[in-house]
Amino acid sequence: MRIVGVDPGLHTTGYGVIDYRRGRVKLVEGGLIETEAGRELPSRLAALYRGFDEVLRQTRPDVAVVEQLYSKYDHPQTALLMAHARGAVLLGLEHRGVETVSYTASMVKRALVGHGRASKRQVAGMVAQLLGTALDDVSDHVSDALALALCHATPWAQAGRTGRGAAGLSERRDARGKRT
Repeated sequence: MRIVGVDPGLHTTGYGVIDYRRGRVKLVEGGLIETEAGRELPSRLAALYRGFDEVLRQTRPDVAVVEQLYSKYDHPQTALLMAHARGAVLLGLEHRGVETVSYTASMVKRALVGHGRASKRQVAGMVAQLLGTALDDVSDHVSDALALALCHATPWAQAGRTGRGAAGLSERRDARGKRT
């Protein structure tokens, strides 16, 4: 199964693609999609959509994991811009017919490190360990995206997807917004 993790942001969106087969993970690629800060919002969203669509076209993932937004933000304007970026990413995934799931940051931290309050450094260290590679020069956005993809490949996420436990850890919604 090919999994793309996405850490959406209006200025910088990180993505990480892994292959997961028989309990083993392999790094395929990771990168950033950046938009021009001085441009109008519609232009930036279109650039993000086009850049992400190219990633999807080239990597052909089976499933995408997009970080779930949380409800309490210290900077609401930033949250709104992130929501716009997340929408462009979700539109691209729907356009390509890619199954999409979401996890909260604390779920990812719990799956990879063992507790939901792990630091970014701890998560990045576990990502590097699981992928068997050094991620010293990798953007936090790419590391976070890879963490999302790896979270989906963990046993508890797989169990939650097949109904054998870990209920409620992944969120899927139909076109009407109802959980499926």
